[in-house]
Amino acid sequence: MDLKDQLKNLFPEHEEKEVEITKEDKGLWLQDDPIICKYEKRKGKPITILEGYTGATEDFKALAKELKQKLSVGGSFKDDKIIIQGDYRDKIMAMLKEKGFNVKRVGG
Repeated sequence: MDLKDQLKNLFPEHEEKEVEITKEDKGLWLQDDPIICKYEKRKGKPITILEGYTGATEDFKALAKELKQKLSVGGSFKDDKIIIQGDYRDKIMAMLKEKGFNVKRVGG
């Protein structure tokens, strides 16, 4: 006797219904203004900085996490800026354009 049979014995009047599970697409808010992608050196090491996102902070943090995972690099989110270790401007800009963001390259 499996679990379904046991439940039918306990609740004979219960009718099974098909339940649709809908996965809500948690998309990022796309803005009209471009996200600024710039390159700097701090303490002699290259970093890529993304700034200018006007959406929710949680969306920007999720974007930072996704970029770091796809590039397999370290980084952080501070003061409404994403800081990625290394010079990955071209790859980051390609990823953001693929998602539908408008990206502007600044410096170098």
